[in-house]
Amino acid sequence: MTPSTSPSLVGAARALLSRDARLLWRRRGDALQPALFALLVVTLFALALGAEKAALSKVASAVLWVSMLLAGLLSLDTLFRGDAEDGSLEQWMLAPVPLAWLVGVRTFIHWATTALPLLIAAPFLGELLYLPREQLPVLMISLALGTPLLSLIGAVVAALTVGMRRSGILVALLALPLYVPVLVFGAGSVAASAQGLDPTGALLLLGAGLAVALVVAPLAAAAAIRIALS
Repeated sequence: MTPSTSPSLVGAARALLSRDARLLWRRRGDALQPALFALLVVTLFALALGAEKAALSKVASAVLWVSMLLAGLLSLDTLFRGDAEDGSLEQWMLAPVPLAWLVGVRTFIHWATTALPLLIAAPFLGELLYLPREQLPVLMISLALGTPLLSLIGAVVAALTVGMRRSGILVALLALPLYVPVLVFGAGSVAASAQGLDPTGALLLLGAGLAVALVVAPLAAAAAIRIALS
């Protein structure tokens, strides 16, 4: 990267972050929906299992992982759709910075506004489900590695369907099978820790998947957006 291109990349990222922050502030109610949805999922599981401590503690990590996954999926269809409808995506394609860079910045914003608040609230949600405290460090590491990976995978799916109307169900059908390995390794690492096994292998696989997705997913999503808008 040359010094002449670095300021333009940083400036484009700062402008996009500022714009999305203003839009998010105007739609504060919509921004709270993923967190409220995750809380609702946790509450329903607690009620369904009768608030029994032994039963809840066994499924606490899996419930938290599922609630995180579904909360991110709830807002996935709107990741690029608003920009496609108001013509911003065409401006992205004409911008003097790579389209993949803007896609990566938007994906980071999606993760920061949907998964990050839930990641911060995970210890409190874990208390509601009687999560054993010795499992909390592994759960937090798995969520810190897995939730950005879910957002990156979701960005590719959202880009593939950005040219379609009413594609909410289609986005879910395409994304959920791709989310399954992340869910298996994320929840599996906590389950292994609960059984006294070493969770390092599953966490390393999540880290490797995240490293690959950080490079591949923005490029794939940018290519999908170009195809959808061509």
